[in-house]
Amino acid sequence: MVENATYVTFILYLVVLLTVGIITYRMTNTLSDYILGGRNLNSWVAAFSAQASDFSGWLLIGLPGAAYAAGFGQWSLWIAVGLAIGAMFNWQYVAKRLRVYTQFSQDSITLPEFLENRYHDKSSLLRVIAAAFILIFFLFYTASGLVAGAKLFEGTFNFDYQNALIIGAIIIVVYTFLGGFLAVSWTDFFQAALMFIALVVTAVYGTYQIGGFGELFSQLADISPSLVDGFSGTAYDLEESSSMPWISAGAIGFAGIISALAWGLGYFGQPHILARFMAIRSKNEVRKSRLIAITMGVVLPLYGALLVGMVGIVNIDQPLDDPEQVFIVLVQMTYNPWIAGFLLAAVLAAIMSTVDSQLLVSSSALTEDFYARFFRRKASQKELVWVGRIAVLVIALVAVAIAWNEDSSVLELVSYAWAGFGATFGPAILFSLFWRKTTRNGVLAGMLVGGITVFVWGFNDTLAGFLYEMVPGFILSTIAIIIFSSFGGKPGKEVEEEYDRVVKEM
Repeated sequence: MVENATYVTFILYLVVLLTVGIITYRMTNTLSDYILGGRNLNSWVAAFSAQASDFSGWLLIGLPGAAYAAGFGQWSLWIAVGLAIGAMFNWQYVAKRLRVYTQFSQDSITLPEFLENRYHDKSSLLRVIAAAFILIFFLFYTASGLVAGAKLFEGTFNFDYQNALIIGAIIIVVYTFLGGFLAVSWTDFFQAALMFIALVVTAVYGTYQIGGFGELFSQLADISPSLVDGFSGTAYDLEESSSMPWISAGAIGFAGIISALAWGLGYFGQPHILARFMAIRSKNEVRKSRLIAITMGVVLPLYGALLVGMVGIVNIDQPLDDPEQVFIVLVQMTYNPWIAGFLLAAVLAAIMSTVDSQLLVSSSALTEDFYARFFRRKASQKELVWVGRIAVLVIALVAVAIAWNEDSSVLELVSYAWAGFGATFGPAILFSLFWRKTTRNGVLAGMLVGGITVFVWGFNDTLAGFLYEMVPGFILSTIAIIIFSSFGGKPGKEVEEEYDRVVKEM
């Protein structure tokens, strides 16, 4: 009965996604339509789409799993704090100015194109380097999402891993291929709503069953005091104790807290999130979008995910072999089969809402920043749309190849890609929007230093174990931008005048 109900729920959900793809196919006529939806997103769709494309499957799998394994200990509490602060600052300071600036800069529709137009870069070096970093990091980011989707189908329906991987990839590619940005944004709207309901309802209902927050934290403290202490670590070791595997592991340390909080810095450089800011219908819609996104799209889901993990510690009798299954197990044991099926579809929603965005941004990098720039400058809009669609297929195939090994680590890939984008583009975007004296050479140096630092630091186990690669990457990128902008020539009169016009428009 449970399996049949889940099957029906999933099928209905997928039918809705494909229907949206077919409808938006008829609304997609130009490359701007395909990549940015013609800059016509309303405040609700922009807000929910930005956060749905942000959180992915880790919000319902990774974060509840971390909270189940460590409670408030380790990094789970601090990463939630860091992400909430980062998202708030991104919406508060970046969204509106980026929306205005991209339109002033020759109506730029991709991040690499914006950087090129912002600095009037005739060499196209900024654009090529930016697009290359986007493709590299998104291939691994997309692969991680496909792995998560495959494991969901594998665990829910007992599919073979490779078959589950192919099924999930086909579904995502079809509606992204057809409708482009409009399909992705509208499906993200429904997916974010589904994630919000799933996490908040499960967290609140689970806490109510236990007897309220006081009773929940009291029972957690009885199991291990470190579970309710944000400054202490908790080790989850089934070999040490199969019945009570939560073991206090001492203080987290300053570097651990900084590493977790630093996830918030990543927001400033995520192309798939910044694309939503660029696509908002008007700068006047940003304020409303910000309120919706921060409350319903960030704070409540994040802390709902933490509560789900901690409720699972108390409610699930037998400790889980895989902590990341806590949301799935809790849903199946708490609700009737039909509601459980509906909420489990939220996991698929979370995964798909990020993968589709990653495919689209990668496609835009290939189409707008390579094909249209270097091979077919006079290509028609219809041709560019179809090149974009073909690029989605090609990128998806490469990502499937990377994800083919079922032992692939989802969280490591996500963490690495998030740091890569944050360090490569975060300082570059902030300085481009807020410092008049930033130069093309400064931004180019910042991107190279930030991206290379993440590569080097992330592949060194000792360094990565001590401090999250986002921290040195972001700091060194910032220093590079300041140094090369201060001593590597002036921005140019046209660049400074355009900056002044944007400030006046704001």
